[in-house]
Amino acid sequence: MATCTKDLGIVEISDEVIAAIAGLATLKVKGVFSMSGGVVDGITDVIGKKSLTKGIKVKSEEENVTIDANIIVNYGNNIPEVSENIQKQIKEDVEEYTGLSAIGVNIHVLGINRPEKSGDETIDVTADDIIQP
Repeated sequence: MATCTKDLGIVEISDEVIAAIAGLATLKVKGVFSMSGGVVDGITDVIGKKSLTKGIKVKSEEENVTIDANIIVNYGNNIPEVSENIQKQIKEDVEEYTGLSAIGVNIHVLGINRPEKSGDETIDVTADDIIQP
């Protein structure tokens, strides 16, 4: 939990709130298909639990936060450019809405979403689909 000391006392902001802000910021960026939390989030999706914090991890220490975002990018977008735009958007939104300092924003691209040739359907391609043991 991050803390800010103000004249009248301490303001505590939970990591979940920071993660929700970061999640919303991520989805603002052109080229992002979705956020991905891996196997655990895949299981929670099956049982019906969805969250703005999916794929976002926050490490807070007093007035500083470090954020990790796991994303899936739409095919055809420049991955480094999309990632940099996400970093800027998360940093800007977290600092504006919380007053905390985002000292690190790490982006993990876990897959790409590409259109099927036969229609409007899409499929997710991850490193597991490409890398063979």
